[in-house]
Amino acid sequence: MEVRLDEPWPTTVAEAVALQERLRHRVSAVDSRPGPVRTVAGVDVAYDRDSSRIAAAVVVLDYTTLEVVQTSTALSTATFPYEPGLFAFRELPAVVEALRGLSVDPDLLVCDGHGLAHPRRFGLACHLGVLTGIPTFGVAKTVFIGEFAPPATRRGSWSPLIVDTDVVGAALRTRSGVKPVFVSVGHRISLDTAREHTLTLCTQYRLPETTRQADRLSRTTLIEHTGPDGSGAT
Repeated sequence: MEVRLDEPWPTTVAEAVALQERLRHRVSAVDSRPGPVRTVAGVDVAYDRDSSRIAAAVVVLDYTTLEVVQTSTALSTATFPYEPGLFAFRELPAVVEALRGLSVDPDLLVCDGHGLAHPRRFGLACHLGVLTGIPTFGVAKTVFIGEFAPPATRRGSWSPLIVDTDVVGAALRTRSGVKPVFVSVGHRISLDTAREHTLTLCTQYRLPETTRQADRLSRTTLIEHTGPDGSGAT
């Protein structure tokens, strides 16, 4: 699939923050994709513990059966500083390269991370959605910003994630009696629809199948190319 980077990629924290401020106004939290979702892609990145090597993975699933349709990976070196709120600038170059390896354009993208639940309302899911134009949302394992009341214990229960007076996401129970995940809008999708998709994609586990598959593939790819000790392919 085609993904364009129209602006020079930031190399400093100030440049990255400025880009987020410029692009965040493009985000739409309204459902804008006509027709049913047939394919959904999960995106994740694995980091080597002993170097700056990273591996990005994209796994496209059939939305109905959750069977794998296509995968793509990319290896890269993370050159941007480790800075909370700016992880997209470490990860997106590799993610974009992996997306470019797909021969199909997925109908929906799911990130292991946040979207509007971000200090500047422009997390990884927002950035990726704006770059691709594909409806995108984030499902994170932990809270980055915001307050929430614990949702009821049954599957499907949720409570709003709030910053000041703004609802920036949802704490969603994907399995009864298991701690919630945190869903937030990325682009071209509403929070209600993002929650519904998350439940559909969480059939047996706390995390969406998209995330589980992409996480596994990114880790496997990194080990295959760096070795378990980071010393090179085995």
